[in-house]
Amino acid sequence: MLEIRPLNNLSVHLERLIKGRLWLKVIIGLVLGAGLGVLLNPSTGLVSEELSLGLANWLDLPGQIFMRLVQMIMIPLIFASIISGIVGNTTENLKTFGWRLLLYFIFTTAISIIIGLLVTLIMKPGQYIFKLGGFPNTSLEQSVSTETPILMENIPTTISNLIPNNPLESILMGEMLGVVIFTIIIGVAITQLHNETARPIIRFTEAIQKICMIVVSWAMILVPYAVFGLMAALLSRTGIDIFLGLGYYIVVVIIGLMLLMIFYLVLVLLVLKKNPFKFLQAIREPQLLAFSTASSAAVMPISMKTADEKLGVSSNISDFVIPVGATINMDGTALFQCVTTIFMAQAYGIELSLLNLILITFTVVAASIGTPAIPGGGVIILASVLQSTGIPIDGLIVIIGIDRILGMFRTAVNVTGDLTACMIFNKFYGTISNTKAFADKT
Repeated sequence: MLEIRPLNNLSVHLERLIKGRLWLKVIIGLVLGAGLGVLLNPSTGLVSEELSLGLANWLDLPGQIFMRLVQMIMIPLIFASIISGIVGNTTENLKTFGWRLLLYFIFTTAISIIIGLLVTLIMKPGQYIFKLGGFPNTSLEQSVSTETPILMENIPTTISNLIPNNPLESILMGEMLGVVIFTIIIGVAITQLHNETARPIIRFTEAIQKICMIVVSWAMILVPYAVFGLMAALLSRTGIDIFLGLGYYIVVVIIGLMLLMIFYLVLVLLVLKKNPFKFLQAIREPQLLAFSTASSAAVMPISMKTADEKLGVSSNISDFVIPVGATINMDGTALFQCVTTIFMAQAYGIELSLLNLILITFTVVAASIGTPAIPGGGVIILASVLQSTGIPIDGLIVIIGIDRILGMFRTAVNVTGDLTACMIFNKFYGTISNTKAFADKT
C-alpha cells in the first residue's frame, strides 16, 4: 500500500485562525452587524429605502465572495480527501465497515429528524409568523400534495441513478452524492494499481489538497467581515416584527441542535464508556472553527488532527470517516431542514397530516445526504424538500437571510457527529494508536 500524507498535516493553515480567536471575531461581527442593520432599516427613518437597499447590496459582498470561494474549492478538496482516505486504508477495511458506516449515518440522520419533528410540533414557531400575515406566496394554491412522490414509485431507478453516468455533469451541477460515489469508485480502483503506477496519482492528490487548503485559508480571512455584512444586510431589509418571529424560530432550531448534541454525548457515554465532558473539551478547536466558518469541509484537516491526536483514533479510520462524513453525515443540517419545513407550513397555515410528516422524514433523509458541505448548502437542498411536500418556497427568501446564523450552530453539530462516528468505528475497526490518546485520559 502506498504511503500518503494525511490531510491533517495541512491543518497548519487553519491553526492560526483558532489561535487568533476567529470565533470571537465572528460573534463581534454579528453584534456590530445587527446594530448597523437596525440603523439602516428604513423603518427607523434615518435612511431612505433606496439608500438602505443599495448599502445592503454592498454589505453582502464579503459574504458572497467567501461563499463562492468555498464553493469553488469544495469539490476538489472532498475529491482529494476521500481518495486519500481510501488509499490509506486496506481494501479489507473498506469492505468491513464501509456499508456499516453508511447505515450508521442514516440512523443518526433519522434520529436528528425525529428530534426536529418533535421540537417543532411542540413549540410551533410558525404560528407567530402566520398571525402576522405569513410569508409571501406567489403560488395560486397553498395545499400540500398527498400523492406518493415519484421518488417512492421508482426506487430501483433512484438507486441506479446514484451512480453518475457523467461525473463532470455531477460536478457542474453540484450533485455531491454523485461526486462522492464517483470518488469512492475511483479511490478503490487506485488501490488495485501497482505502486509505481499509482504513485503519480497520489502525489497529484496531495498537491490538490495543499492548494485547496491555501485557498480555504484565504477565504477564512473574510469570515468576520462576511458575518458582519450579512447580518447588517438582513436587518436592514427585514421588518422588526418578522425578525422577532424568526428569532423564536432560531431558538427552536438551536434547542433541537442541543438535544442532538446530547444524543451524541449519550453515545459517547454508553457505547464508548467515555466521559462526555472530556470528549467535548477534546473537540473544542474543530467545533469553534466550524462555528466560525459554517463549513464542515473547510474544517476537515483540524477534525482529522483532533481525531488522531486528542481522541486516539487511527488514521485509517479518520482519513476515511471524516471526508465522507463531511459530505453525507449532515445530522444538524437534516434537523434544520426538518424544522424549517414544518415552520414554513405553520407560517402558511398549512395543516400537515401523518402521511405528510412521514414523507418529510424520508425526503429530508435523502436530501441531507447530498447537502453540500458549504455555507448555505442546507437552504439550497431545502427548496427541493419544500417542493416535494407542496409547501410554497417563497418564504425561503427570509430564511436565506438568517441562514448564516443557524449555519454556524448546525455545522458545529455536524462536526461533532463526524468525530463521534470516528470514535465509535475506531473502537470496533481501528488499530492501536501510538499518539497521546483521549482514551488514555479517561
